[in-house]
Amino acid sequence: MAAMIGGAKPADAGAIAALNRAAFGGEDEVGIVERLRGDGLVAVELVAEQGGAIIGHILLSWLPTIMDGRAMKALALAQMAVQPGHQKQGIGGGLIAAALDQARAVGAEAVIVLGHPDYYPRFGFSAALAGNLASPFSGEAFMALELVPGALAGRQGSVSYPAAFGL
Repeated sequence: MAAMIGGAKPADAGAIAALNRAAFGGEDEVGIVERLRGDGLVAVELVAEQGGAIIGHILLSWLPTIMDGRAMKALALAQMAVQPGHQKQGIGGGLIAAALDQARAVGAEAVIVLGHPDYYPRFGFSAALAGNLASPFSGEAFMALELVPGALAGRQGSVSYPAAFGL
């Protein structure tokens, strides 16, 4: 049975929290999701369901970003989780594709992620694109994806992670 992807509902919060605990082994990611919701920063939040159970979750939140002095509409992908036992079945990829479609629909110009450098590039994320963005993060795991061609082509930019991230 294939997973169905759709919008997260308030009633899903408990199941999403349990999923993030199972996938990440702690409370940090649960807290980030709850704080992003509470601060009104969620732009896209989707779940993957199978047999009535939530087995996947992705959240994109507004991320204050400036490129060459211009404020741009960027999103942070933070985070994506798939229930252990359902991983490596394409559920995460389906969540990312659906979330990126919705990100375009809400007018986002770029998406930023801190993630596995061997996973996210298959969706177009690139450490090189994030290279001109001052951030608490750097290196191969700090990646960006342009939803609008040239959105990150400037010389110097920065991202300011909201307090919800606890940085």
